[in-house]
Amino acid sequence: MENFVAWFGPVDQILAQNVLSAPLIAYLLLGLVVLNMLGRALEYRQHQSQAASGDWQDVTRHPLRVGTNFLLVVGAFYYMTIAHHGGLVFSMLVATVFVTDLFEFESRQVEVRNDRDLTPPKGAVTASILMLAYILFQTFFFAVAPFWSQVV
Repeated sequence: MENFVAWFGPVDQILAQNVLSAPLIAYLLLGLVVLNMLGRALEYRQHQSQAASGDWQDVTRHPLRVGTNFLLVVGAFYYMTIAHHGGLVFSMLVATVFVTDLFEFESRQVEVRNDRDLTPPKGAVTASILMLAYILFQTFFFAVAPFWSQVV
């Protein structure tokens, strides 16, 4: 097991255990990323139906996306204590998605306020795909390790 900061005692021992050569927390983060992307799709559909009312204050955030964003931020910072390099890169990607979601929500309100057609959240989707690709790389590195070691 790698050296890592043990702040939470038994929780650290459980979440830092390697499952298929990646810490358990990486698999939990992978699940959260997928749920976050699902929440983003549900939120966009919700915004489309709310935009029909024409009142920009009716546009609200979806609780699944908000909850998974919060858990991703906390989980990414925790992952940094277990896998320093991977956690740092993943934390930056999560922070990017978090900030992008803030701006995307504001743009949905502006579009409804100005009576425009809603545009899909392209920035947040792109950032989410990058976040998904990186956590997939982290969790399933054992599958690409032979090829990676030949390149690097």
